[in-house]
Amino acid sequence: MEPIKAATAVPADVDPLAAMLACAFEDDPVLRFMLSSPRRRDHYARRFFAWQLRRLLPGEQVHVAGEGRAAAIWALPNRWRETPGEGLSLALQMLPAVARRLPRVTASIMMLERRHPRAPHMYLSVLGCEPEAQGRGFGSAAIAPGLEFADAEGLPAFLESSKERNLDFYARFGFRVTEELQLPGGGPPMWPMWREPAGSR
Repeated sequence: MEPIKAATAVPADVDPLAAMLACAFEDDPVLRFMLSSPRRRDHYARRFFAWQLRRLLPGEQVHVAGEGRAAAIWALPNRWRETPGEGLSLALQMLPAVARRLPRVTASIMMLERRHPRAPHMYLSVLGCEPEAQGRGFGSAAIAPGLEFADAEGLPAFLESSKERNLDFYARFGFRVTEELQLPGGGPPMWPMWREPAGSR
């Protein structure tokens, strides 16, 4: 059986990947906390993922596997935080969905930003796989090019897992949990994870 290969995403991939990721994250505890309305969750999840894809595509570290069944969105060093213009664009797009719980959402985002490592690193912003395609190696294929890039550049990698059951998956690639965070306002837990580049572990 041939190994699954990943491809670098292009602008034409944005809408289909945003739809796939909204489906992949439908049961995600953090997404459900942020977007509390089931009726509107898919619509605004697509908006968020499309925004993140367009923001990070220029870094050429958004990778797709399984003909769009899985995707990994990486931020290059010092690109994990959006610019003021990017943040304003996201706020305008998402405000109708989070207005009623804006203080809790804002407090959660601020807490995560405060705990985000400041040392240069690759940031795995999003890794998602179509639910029906999980367990077939597509997620592993999608994450691989970003890890290879990090190792080649001697860079650590960082992510925040929103599901405890995914910790073992990430551990297979060298990620280790650094702490357990509890989002404020009754939010769910999250697990920041750090990976040293190959050769330094």
